[in-house]
Amino acid sequence: MYRYLVFFLMLLLAPATGLALNEGLGEVPAEVDRHTPAATVAGFLDATHARDLARMPHYLWLSHLPKEKQRAEGERLALRLMFVVDRTLWFDFSHISQEPQGEPTDALHDSLGKIPLGRGLRDIRLRKVDGPEGASLWVFSEDTVRAIDALFAEHGSPMLEVLPPFLFVRPLWILELWQWLGLALLVGVAGLASRVLEGWGHGLGLRAMRLTKSGWDDQLLAAGRGPVRYGLGAVLMALGSRLLLLPPPAQHGVDLLARSLVIIAVAWFVVRFVKLAAGFIEQKVASESGADVGRVRGLRTQLAVMRRIVEVASYVIAASLLLLQFEAVRNVGVSLLASAGLAGLVVGLAAQKSISTLLGGIQLSITQPVRIGDTVIVENEWGWIEEITLSYVVVKVWDLRRLVVPMSYFLDKPFQNWSRTSTEILGTAELYADYKTDVGAVRTELARILREEGRELWDGKAQGVQVTGCSERTMTLRVLVSASDAGKAFDLRCLVREKLIAFLQRQPNGLPVLRAEALLPPEVASPWGNAAFSAPAGKPAENVVAPPGSRRE
Repeated sequence: MYRYLVFFLMLLLAPATGLALNEGLGEVPAEVDRHTPAATVAGFLDATHARDLARMPHYLWLSHLPKEKQRAEGERLALRLMFVVDRTLWFDFSHISQEPQGEPTDALHDSLGKIPLGRGLRDIRLRKVDGPEGASLWVFSEDTVRAIDALFAEHGSPMLEVLPPFLFVRPLWILELWQWLGLALLVGVAGLASRVLEGWGHGLGLRAMRLTKSGWDDQLLAAGRGPVRYGLGAVLMALGSRLLLLPPPAQHGVDLLARSLVIIAVAWFVVRFVKLAAGFIEQKVASESGADVGRVRGLRTQLAVMRRIVEVASYVIAASLLLLQFEAVRNVGVSLLASAGLAGLVVGLAAQKSISTLLGGIQLSITQPVRIGDTVIVENEWGWIEEITLSYVVVKVWDLRRLVVPMSYFLDKPFQNWSRTSTEILGTAELYADYKTDVGAVRTELARILREEGRELWDGKAQGVQVTGCSERTMTLRVLVSASDAGKAFDLRCLVREKLIAFLQRQPNGLPVLRAEALLPPEVASPWGNAAFSAPAGKPAENVVAPPGSRRE
């Protein structure tokens, strides 16, 4: 017991003399500054990263070693301590004392942090000793120096003593040259390995697909091409970076990048799978429904709206997860949640119309007053529904203009939908004919036109000619035809109108004739008195005016 007490007193008295501190190292270089804890830590890191063998050992307590070994052991232990500290402990200089006497609460020792060792933690400490002329000097304590080899065995790497020294020259940022080269090699290897693994998995998936009749595995396999490769590459990069023994900030950056790539890959996969699955369902329903075009259009509309909802949700969730990785954003998120009630009220009032439009888009996809491909008349414009989003509908007008209509329009205002239940439609063409026109001949000519010139447009279901009106001069013929869709119906109406006008022009009494009565003068009165008559050909009656385009009889 007495011997231990004497030894302890010797340890306390040794630094007070200023003669027992690293006598084997010789003269201290002028560049070595050990007057404050912060100066010691900064100087140690600068000397070890620069591989300044003259300065490195002076920052360690080496007095417990024989004088002849202090130089060599000091260099070796300093490099190992630097290697361990760089990878396990990040010095926060704002918490390291800038005073020569250190912190008042701990004048003899100053702990810089703890490093895991075995099942416990090892303190990395500084120790204050009295230098020449009573000046205070700070060095890494003896217990820290004695633990360097054990710490290096657990956290170090033999590469420090195997790789050429030039790879350990002053680091760029916080990484040494060999670590930058290792990262570049790791990215290449991870990219190549992920591509190989993806190809192997794709080949295995193709073999499995041949054993099943379901088409969903095809969509999963197609959606995974690309996202799987980047996800695997990110995981391999995160795992491989552990072999480089990166400092905590660098390792955190690599992990952050890997997590971000995985989140992006997952969101990319979900968006691609939803898109491919929507197309697969639409194609499958179309093949099963046969000629039921209405059902296919309705399903297409529902899938388009739901796909956009899933895509928007995927983007929002992915962006949220990416931002929540940063501490500043998490703090903002906590602050926002604390005032969620007021913020929700304000946002709800400000975005009332936007929210109603979004809900209107969902309602439209369910009730389906319009569907993609429907023929509609909106704002007196005739066109087709080309695109349906969550906030607006795009109508492709017949002259290739696009009419962008808010979603609420189709829920609040009336409009015409020519293909709500079926694309089949009836078309009419009105003609004005003379009373002497042979209506039966017109019907026969209509049948001929539909069989010959209009066979590509007419669906063969309806045709007819009816006298729907008359005036004092003409009668109105309404020609009725049918077509499979509105576009063909319009072209067929124009064709029938053109051909029937040509037919009436060829008839003796086809086009309207203007008839008029005239009174003869007394000197040319007929034996029957003043009687109505029709002017002979070539001699029109006087005072009779016929409108342009008509003829006199």
